[in-house]
Amino acid sequence: MAWLQLRVRSRHPEFAEEVLLAHGASAVSFVDAVDDPVLEPPPGETPLWAHTVTVGLFAEHADLVAIAASLRELLPDGETVTLDHELVEDRDWVRVWLEDCPPLRFGDRLWVVPHEKLHEVTQADAVILRLDPGLAFGTGTHPTTALCLEWLAAQDLRGKTVLDYGCGSGVLAIAALLLGATRAVCVDIDPQAVQATRDNAAANGVATRIEAMLPDAFPPEAADVVVANILANPLVELAPRLAACTRNDGCIALAGLLDRQRDEVRAAYAPWFEFDDDASREGWTRIAGRRADKRTA
Repeated sequence: MAWLQLRVRSRHPEFAEEVLLAHGASAVSFVDAVDDPVLEPPPGETPLWAHTVTVGLFAEHADLVAIAASLRELLPDGETVTLDHELVEDRDWVRVWLEDCPPLRFGDRLWVVPHEKLHEVTQADAVILRLDPGLAFGTGTHPTTALCLEWLAAQDLRGKTVLDYGCGSGVLAIAALLLGATRAVCVDIDPQAVQATRDNAAANGVATRIEAMLPDAFPPEAADVVVANILANPLVELAPRLAACTRNDGCIALAGLLDRQRDEVRAAYAPWFEFDDDASREGWTRIAGRRADKRTA
């Protein structure tokens, strides 16, 4: 079986979606036309890119001429809409996805592995975190997540408590628990992330040692290790809170900031922390340090 994929370039992608669905599209998706990422939208919001392509998937024998005519008639910018199409062979899309998601190693022995690829990790002392991509951010493929996982893999976490603020999929907290931490608290503004964290914790056998919640339900408490992989502006705003949640002589890792934002974020945390050397990858920076009793948070 094959599918017709119709790509619509219009200034009104939501209207294009309605037209495609009205003509029997089996699926409609939005893709970025010019690599302009949308990072961490607020819960419930689905912002689109400035240049969005609307992609409709139709049965092989669909009448694309009629669909194109409707698009040009109904869209406000119909005369300037650009359309192209191709025939897409049906495939085992789960297997296709797995081909692009190999097991990933962080440090000496921490691995993040899709469930169907567990057999590929043969290292005798491997610490394996089972994780498939989902709605929540964080699988280890993005540089910010990778930098945090490498940092965690280098720490002695035995017996430690961990706070993962902005937890996404929960990958950092789960990794910490698998590496020897005793307990982890996860906080995120997105209910989907909270649920994903709980599900992933259960899949990795650490559900009884992890708590996931929204910020309003979080009772601030001190942890031995704090990780926050979010964005620069929230990191700056959260500095007093995250400092207060880090025990004296505890450590912190901050990521999600661009290289050019490191000084601003570092300055926000400088009253409380002594810093290690920064780590940078593909334009993203991780800042890490240890809580020093420089002032009362």
